[in-house]
Amino acid sequence: MALDQVDRRILEVLQKQGRISNAELSEAVNLSASACHRRVQRLESDGYIRNYVALLDARKLGVPTTVFVEITLQTQADEVLEAFEKAVARIPDVLECHLMAGTADYILKVVAENTDDFARIHRQHLTRLPGVAQMQSSFALRTVFKTTALPIN
Repeated sequence: MALDQVDRRILEVLQKQGRISNAELSEAVNLSASACHRRVQRLESDGYIRNYVALLDARKLGVPTTVFVEITLQTQADEVLEAFEKAVARIPDVLECHLMAGTADYILKVVAENTDDFARIHRQHLTRLPGVAQMQSSFALRTVFKTTALPIN
């Protein structure tokens, strides 16, 4: 399905205000409430909208430290990639895992309370991941910019 301008506007608004009521959304995109509701349902069923979430404050939850971990595997055999991906998905402190092109095979985004907590995560989880040949960790000093909103063209 091709997205028209109204669909795109709905997606833009919902990315920034996921809890907006249908009445407010319909007003923001200049549609009747029923037409807006039908479009949102279609965007959901077609998979453009996967889910609705609350964005939480990492500092208030006690995990203000972000660490990016580059991982190089011993081999890129399918069974090694699959075993690694299944194992890393079970680590609650890992927020993201990306298969990469370039020097590292994977990049992980990990949150921790502090450096001691990251040392625990590293020791108890990361060093036990299957197929790992090398790991390099980089601590974020400060988040300059962060968004979850995708560009809607």
